[in-house]
Amino acid sequence: MSVLPYLVAGWLLLVGIWGVVNSRHVVHLIVCVSVAQAGTYVLFLAIGWRAPGAAPILGDLTSGGKKPPPVVDPVVQALTLTDVVVQATVAAVLLALGLQAHKRFRTTDPDGLRAIRG
Repeated sequence: MSVLPYLVAGWLLLVGIWGVVNSRHVVHLIVCVSVAQAGTYVLFLAIGWRAPGAAPILGDLTSGGKKPPPVVDPVVQALTLTDVVVQATVAAVLLALGLQAHKRFRTTDPDGLRAIRG
C-alpha cells in the first residue's frame, strides 16, 4: 500500500486552504476552494483502490470455479462522481455570488465586501 495518494490529497487540501486564507480576489478564492475539494477526489480514489484491482464487473467471474480477482470499490467511484457534481455546483454558485458582489460593490477584494451585512 502506497501513501503517495494520501500525501497528494493532503497537499492539495493544504494548498487550497492556504490560497483561501491569502486570497485578495474573489475568483482566486473560488479557484482555491476548488483545489481544496480536488483533494477529496484523490482521497476517495485512494481509499477505494486495490493494487491488482480489476473493473467491478463480476458477471463472468463465476465460471470455472476460480477465485475472483480483487476489484476496485464501485461505491467510492460513485462518491467521487457525486463529489465532482457538487464541486461544479458550488463553484457555479460562488462565481454567481462573486459576480453579483462585484456589480453591487465594484470590488473583488473579500475584505472590501464586509459591507454585506444582513
